[in-house]
Amino acid sequence: MSENKFILPVVIEKDSDGYFAFCPSLQGCYTQGNSYEEVIDHLQDVIRLHIEDRLANDESVPVNQLVSLTTLEVQV
Repeated sequence: MSENKFILPVVIEKDSDGYFAFCPSLQGCYTQGNSYEEVIDHLQDVIRLHIEDRLANDESVPVNQLVSLTTLEVQV
C-alpha cells in the first residue's frame, strides 16, 4: 500500500488545562493534550484515522487551502 502525504492547516490553543487542537479542513478532527508535543501527537493520530476512513470509503480528502493567521483588535 502506498503512503499518501497530506499537508493540512491545524489550530493549537493553550488554555488553563493544557492544549486543544483541531483541523478546520476535517470536520470532527479535534483533540487535547497536557503538552504541545502530546496534542500534536494526538492530532496526527486523529487526522490519520479520519483520512484512512475517507479513503476506505472512496471519499475525497480536502486539499490544502491558503490559511491566514492574524490578530484582530476589538474595542468594547
